[in-house]
Amino acid sequence: MTPAPTVLVVAYRSDDHLPECLRSLDASTVLVVDNGASEATRAIVTECGAGYLPAPGNIGFAAAVNLGLSRTWNGQGDVLLLNPDARIDLRGVQMLQDALHAPGTRCAAVGPRLAGFDGTPQRASWPIPSPAQVWFDAVGLTRLWRGRRFVVGAVLLLNGSALAALGGLDERYFLYAEEADWQLRAQRAGWTVAVVDDVLARHAGAASTSDAAVREQLFHRSAEQFGRRWYGGFGWWIIRAGSLVAAARRSVAGPRERRLLNRRTFALYVRGPGGAGASGERAA
Repeated sequence: MTPAPTVLVVAYRSDDHLPECLRSLDASTVLVVDNGASEATRAIVTECGAGYLPAPGNIGFAAAVNLGLSRTWNGQGDVLLLNPDARIDLRGVQMLQDALHAPGTRCAAVGPRLAGFDGTPQRASWPIPSPAQVWFDAVGLTRLWRGRRFVVGAVLLLNGSALAALGGLDERYFLYAEEADWQLRAQRAGWTVAVVDDVLARHAGAASTSDAAVREQLFHRSAEQFGRRWYGGFGWWIIRAGSLVAAARRSVAGPRERRLLNRRTFALYVRGPGGAGASGERAA
């Protein structure tokens, strides 16, 4: 029988969500890496019986995951990355692990279906950005895209063998794109990723900060880092041009309630997302 996975929770001012997140799991398998280094968070984690590790400041999600791996992972077992505002029970974790190690598969990562606490479905996977994919989106043909996808990192079970082969998350990403980067590395090395439709997890989303502007800046800054890392400077310029076209189209013809957001996105890509500040809050 496959041993239960190590569970890593990266927390940052997540005290409202953390108790319920931890109580649905076997606390002996859980390590909370606290990017806020808060005594209140430490008290919650200790009360729930999980392990606690304060980070040396708000080091970002990828760096916090790697810090946690260095302290608790045995180099072989599976690892569940779990946002503090997500809920999954032990049965759901076991079903994910069964799917991860299903005979005849070489799966690097799996995640569940996602829904908000009000039952509203959330997207559990997204296309991996590339110059071609961004232009499919720019001209409104995303539904026709059949390229690679990545599983959302809110509840993400990583295969220990893949983790040993590929290494941890890329710490160049402070927030966002780190799970897409790792899964693209896996897919290029011959692994697969999948959403397990039989498992449902609840996820609030954006629980660590109410500042939408910070989230937007960090998201698009990571998008530029991802584009340059995988496709070079020229590939990034193709992605940037496609993103400008997509934002312009949506600012005129998209849903009315999102037009302002798309105008801000257009302005951000005109000046370049890389200008956004590197510091910010972890938006789970």
